[in-house]
Amino acid sequence: MSLATHLAELAEKHRVLDRRIEQEMSRPAKADHEIMRLKLEKLRIKEQIEKLEAQSRPH
Repeated sequence: MSLATHLAELAEKHRVLDRRIEQEMSRPAKADHEIMRLKLEKLRIKEQIEKLEAQSRPH
């Protein structure tokens, strides 16, 4: 898998998680623990994206 493909997949996962968080937050009986879990997963993906982007930049 190329770096660009991997970054694109991570970016899509990040967008999907963002939508899931918005959906969960809009529910009347939202599950705070689920929202926190989704936000942590989204943060981990963002950190992976940033790390890969930093590694791919010329020094």
